[in-house]
Amino acid sequence: MEIHQLRYFVKVAELCQFTRAAKACHVSQPSLSQAIAKLERDLGQPLFERLGRTVRLTDAGRAFRARATHILALLDDARASVADDPDAGRVTVAAIPTVAPYLLPTALTAFARECPQAQVEVVEETTDRILTLAAHGEIDLAVMATPVSQPGWHVEPLVTEDLLAVLPAGHPLAAKAKVTMKELSAERFVLLNEAHCLTGATLSFCTRRGVGPVMTARMHQLTTVLELVRLGHGVSLVPAMAARADTSPGRVYRPIAGEKPTRTLAVVWNTHRYQTLLAKRFVQVLRQSCEGW
Repeated sequence: MEIHQLRYFVKVAELCQFTRAAKACHVSQPSLSQAIAKLERDLGQPLFERLGRTVRLTDAGRAFRARATHILALLDDARASVADDPDAGRVTVAAIPTVAPYLLPTALTAFARECPQAQVEVVEETTDRILTLAAHGEIDLAVMATPVSQPGWHVEPLVTEDLLAVLPAGHPLAAKAKVTMKELSAERFVLLNEAHCLTGATLSFCTRRGVGPVMTARMHQLTTVLELVRLGHGVSLVPAMAARADTSPGRVYRPIAGEKPTRTLAVVWNTHRYQTLLAKRFVQVLRQSCEGW
């Protein structure tokens, strides 16, 4: 069994296709297929079910994937610990879409000044996808909303912010300094898709307050939600940092009266992985960037 076979296997398991996996691994498809076939012969078990142009893991494949991923992570960690440089190298940072456009630019600018030789790769994904990438060793750090209930993760809170009601500028409630959830309960809501943790936080808060919002749309981009609100298709609850960055005259933001909906953002990493000195420096920059929030 060879390391490149494990890397090919993990990539096929991730992409569910030999062609895309070969391209991602920068090898020809025949070479990748032969390596996987040899691995299956060595193990005495089929790792994939071939389904036309796609594949899926067998029971043996699912069991082996966890071990292979762990082995590759250990090798990558060993390499990183030997070549660790606090000023150079690469750090991969993931963030949920309702954080990345607002918090990361400030942190990235500050980090570039502090570590001009370092490279930062930014990955914008939903929470579940980020946790999967981190478990597979494909990212070093993540910025997401709490709670993060998965074991084996270090979760360091960075900032807690209010969720504000966003309304069309001409809406009757826009004339008020604050709005109540009872008032909002009569409105149609525009929310992000269920995959986004902001939607879960919004619905959870509404449920606690006995409000069942009537939803008109579920989108994948917060900018789309804000534009639909501007056009009068409904109202929504959005993070204060998004409101702070909004310069459109067609929307207004109002705090919620009484119990306020909030979210806490945290920097997260897998404690089973080696954390490089460069990653630690980025965490420090994140902390400093959040002080102003």
